Amino acid sequence: MLTDPWIAALVALFVWWFSTGAILMVVKYSDRHGARFGQALTWIALPVFFLGAYGIWRTAHLDSTVAAYQAFLAALALWAWIEMAFLTGTITGPNVHECKPDIPEWERFIRAWGTIAYHEMLLATTLIGLWLFTQDAVNTFGFWTFAVLFFARVSAKLNLFLGVPKINTEFLPLPLAHLPSHFRYAKMNWLFPISVSALTFAVACWLERLYFAESLGDTIGFALLAAMTALALLEHWFMVLPLPDEKLWRWMIPASKPKQQDKTIRTEDAHGL
Repeated sequence: MLTDPWIAALVALFVWWFSTGAILMVVKYSDRHGARFGQALTWIALPVFFLGAYGIWRTAHLDSTVAAYQAFLAALALWAWIEMAFLTGTITGPNVHECKPDIPEWERFIRAWGTIAYHEMLLATTLIGLWLFTQDAVNTFGFWTFAVLFFARVSAKLNLFLGVPKINTEFLPLPLAHLPSHFRYAKMNWLFPISVSALTFAVACWLERLYFAESLGDTIGFALLAAMTALALLEHWFMVLPLPDEKLWRWMIPASKPKQQDKTIRTEDAHGL
């Protein structure tokens, strides 16, 4: 059954949905116990990162359906721990202050970069490390999974900085309460059409590789990549379409009390991994 590419796509969808909800649940739980508790919880969960690294090493020279799934899940383990470190405020950036209004665009960019600098450096370092390790590997699906997540997340953050119609802070943790002040509300920005076009092209490329795959391992690997990239594309559309996507993870987090705030504001952290 796991050799069916449609099953692989459903696995990717479930893991994206469930793991995002699980991370949000942990982050909200740490919010109720203070910043130090969240940071301690992050370091306690560090074995998840090493488990992901082991999974990449273990599957690098294996060509099978099981190895494709394992590499995919290993990359998600690396990504999940880094995102948890970010959401708990453990690894973010030197700037923890709200952005001042009416400042020059270049200064707003520098301040926005300062809020996420260390997190982005860790992601980039991990991506480069995966690329160097899997250059001569048979199974590179772990690297490509992480690469899709990395570039899709960079695109989402840039779109939030430039301005999108919908920004939601419902799931934003307390350590990152200053982030929305660096985002902008706008009907559209110049980057969004490029982002969705690039992601759509990437999905088409993975599907083309899937169609011409010569082994079951490649079939499953490219099916997982196509599904994950399609989900990244969907997350971008969530920033402009009037869809209540936050309900996807309401099962993990109780609804917050109504507040007098602009419902058009959102953050990328309400989306998937």
